[in-house]
Amino acid sequence: MKKGKVVVLEERVPKLKEQRRQRANRLLIGYIALFFMLILCIIYFQSPLSNVSKIEVRGNKHLTDQQIVQLSGLTKETSLWKVKNEDIEKKISKHPEIKEVRVQKRFPNKMVITVAERKRIAYVLDKQKFLPILENGQVLTATKEPIIPSDAPILIGWKKGEEIQEMAAQLAKLPDSILNLISEIHHTPRSSDRFHITVYMNDGLEVSATVRNFAEKIALYPSIVSHLDPNRKGVLHLEMSTYFEPYESSEQGDDSDESKR
Repeated sequence: MKKGKVVVLEERVPKLKEQRRQRANRLLIGYIALFFMLILCIIYFQSPLSNVSKIEVRGNKHLTDQQIVQLSGLTKETSLWKVKNEDIEKKISKHPEIKEVRVQKRFPNKMVITVAERKRIAYVLDKQKFLPILENGQVLTATKEPIIPSDAPILIGWKKGEEIQEMAAQLAKLPDSILNLISEIHHTPRSSDRFHITVYMNDGLEVSATVRNFAEKIALYPSIVSHLDPNRKGVLHLEMSTYFEPYESSEQGDDSDESKR
């Protein structure tokens, strides 16, 4: 019968004691670290270190960072961890020009506000000031642009009513590529059409149209103009039928009438 290896108990005892001591030391270090982390957390939450020190605003174009921060109600005395993102989003969303808003917290003391503004589709000239019209048809009477805007057409000769609301609805259907071609839209009602408009394009052409089907008609403008002589200016009629009337034709007509006399 073979003899198994004999392990002397006295040889194992010191190793077991050392392992237990190392385990106890690790536990003690873990408890001490946890204790100090709790102390640091308490100090952080109870001190100004947890207050909002930086607010970053993203996505705004017409509203300034300062305006959005004021809407949020956040200050440097606001505790980051007492802020409810949903409450801040509701406050900012009350502004008519804000379409969407998202608020995020960034450790240790930063807030990020990301907004999406409603598109400005036109401006109404009102007593030498320009009132923005939003994509939902709302006119911002409290906001007046001090300088001539260049990011959307200007509406001239319009009064509050059905006509301007329908005009806004038509413009809201247009892509930026078409809106950027339009300089001014004058309300020029006729006895046969109270929705008649005269549109001045950025390329120097004039468009005679009506509000009711304006978005559908003006969408064809680039294609129509591509077939015209770029050196000839005139009026592009987009009412019942589509045709181009050069300015020269009217002048020639006047001369011929005089010669007949």
